[in-house]
Amino acid sequence: MSEYKRREFLKTTAGVAAGAALGGGTSLFAGEAAAQQWHGKPEKGAKLRVLRWKRFVQGDEDVWAANTAKFTKATGIEVRVDAEGWEDVRPKAAVAANVGSGPDIIISTMEDAHQYPEKLVDVGDLANYLGAKYGGWYPLAKDYGMHNGKWVAIMMGAAGNAIVYRGSAVKAAGFDTVPRDMAGFLKLCQALKAKGTPAGFALGNATGDSSWTHWLVWAHGGKLVDAKNNVVINSPETIASLEYAKQLYETFVPGTLSWLDPNNNKAFLDSQLFLTANGISVYYAAKTSKDPKLQEMAEDIQHAYFPLGLDGKARELNLVFPMMIFKYSKYPNAAKEYLRFMMEKEQYVPWQEASIGYVCHPLAAYEKSEFWTADPKKTPYRDCFKNGTPGGYAGTMGYASAASIADFIIPNMVAEAGSGAKTPKEAAERAQKRAERYYKV
Repeated sequence: MSEYKRREFLKTTAGVAAGAALGGGTSLFAGEAAAQQWHGKPEKGAKLRVLRWKRFVQGDEDVWAANTAKFTKATGIEVRVDAEGWEDVRPKAAVAANVGSGPDIIISTMEDAHQYPEKLVDVGDLANYLGAKYGGWYPLAKDYGMHNGKWVAIMMGAAGNAIVYRGSAVKAAGFDTVPRDMAGFLKLCQALKAKGTPAGFALGNATGDSSWTHWLVWAHGGKLVDAKNNVVINSPETIASLEYAKQLYETFVPGTLSWLDPNNNKAFLDSQLFLTANGISVYYAAKTSKDPKLQEMAEDIQHAYFPLGLDGKARELNLVFPMMIFKYSKYPNAAKEYLRFMMEKEQYVPWQEASIGYVCHPLAAYEKSEFWTADPKKTPYRDCFKNGTPGGYAGTMGYASAASIADFIIPNMVAEAGSGAKTPKEAAERAQKRAERYYKV
């Protein structure tokens, strides 16, 4: 976090009392009473169409739909919500931006708002209202939501990423928990492999679950671009990360090179692997299953933060969800009202609880929700947005960074080197050339 962002974040959150509580009670958030009032007025006869990604946990879909129905009852505004896979929403959002027609609101992924900011409604008034009322936006929310100083998207949150593991397997391998250092983490995975309880991380073109590869490179000091957007992925730090990837890959269950987002969930629940990187959806599926074996597994499932980078800093990439209102919409005020309604605590907290924290919050006040600590297994997901690193690291977000992530440059590089398809040097050189096509000098 830059010093400027740190000062701004501290300033905007200074009014939030440390003991503010969400959920379960009737107390207001600290600062809520003093927050500016919202004066949005939806257009008469407004109807909205919303496109979002398909749920990974049932509670998300159920409560989002219930909140939408609640909004319609309160405002009379009819809302149609369509859901598509992550891989399908992004191209549909790009088409909508280019042709000037489509859903009023699209909830997409990563830095999509930075690809066509001129096609999006300025939502600064809404962002300022929510930030003032709910303890301020985390710096990462501003990174994704603001383009050239203007708010062009409201962050729904992010699908938090953490280490998911079977506690009994880790203990049998000789560890009490997942080590926070890179060397210790590798030793744990090697010990799990030796015990016949291997790890496995997605190495296919998985929109969410391949993001661990960014952590791997960043944790070793590598990065796709520098602060001036010069491509620097072919570096000694990256080579070191790929040498580490080779050793880590040797501990994986077979098949990870083709894994997409659902594969490690299925493999984990089928007891084919015992440690992976994923959202809380694996735990949710086991905990809510009627199968006694999966319910028993839920008791054994634990979560941990990713190991810290060699510089001692958290370096995770999480799948962020920007909510964008397009300028072609006939009802931009109604669209803002819908987003405001869904982000208010009366709707947002029950929605988070129903999905047991699958989406972590972008507003600081929500970290005080009691459900994050009532079940300690959820706690590592609470801080994903606060601790996250932006996808364009260490440069700026825009077309080039979005295209580089969408093209899976870093995941492919790690897969090639880890599996031995290419040497670390060859994989880094190829990644350099691929990235330079987007970051043109």
